[in-house]
Amino acid sequence: MGVGAEFDDQVETSTLEAFADTILPGVKRHPDDRAIAGVCDDPGAVEAGALELLNDPATGITAGLGPLAQALNGHAVAYAEEKGLTLDDDVPPFVALDYDDRVELIARLTSPGHPEKSGWVLLAMFTNMAFDSAAHLSTGEALENGHPGLIQMGFAKPDEDGLWRFPDYSYGQELAKRHPNTTESGSPA
Repeated sequence: MGVGAEFDDQVETSTLEAFADTILPGVKRHPDDRAIAGVCDDPGAVEAGALELLNDPATGITAGLGPLAQALNGHAVAYAEEKGLTLDDDVPPFVALDYDDRVELIARLTSPGHPEKSGWVLLAMFTNMAFDSAAHLSTGEALENGHPGLIQMGFAKPDEDGLWRFPDYSYGQELAKRHPNTTESGSPA
């Protein structure tokens, strides 16, 4: 893998990818992909941009990603020792766990009463946000580029002018009359 900062960056990236893939699994990017477990045939959190969102300064968690990755790998080593597992040393410890063990470890870390629960739940929430809302992208851009989460959820594309209009009421009926001073763009006057 290398040494120094490059090694640390690779360890952090693959560890966080493995975490994100455990929360929302996806298809392997290539046959030798170790971070993505490949338990699903559809795109998952990593392909949806989980790492891009996690590394976005707007999240406020970027400074904590390195320590979280280190802690996750530490937990993986302790978990492997407890279970009598031998981990490959060519990848970070959490990446070396198989998918079911990753799930069990994350379930422990996010359980009520775990002292680090809030950090792991926060990481899982941002992972979900990358898939469910493409929070790191503009919605129009995400749809135009085929964002896997929005596409899989059937998110509607905007009209040709880039605005979303919904001529059919989601509840099957109009819930309120349009205010008479509403402008053509839908803004209140």
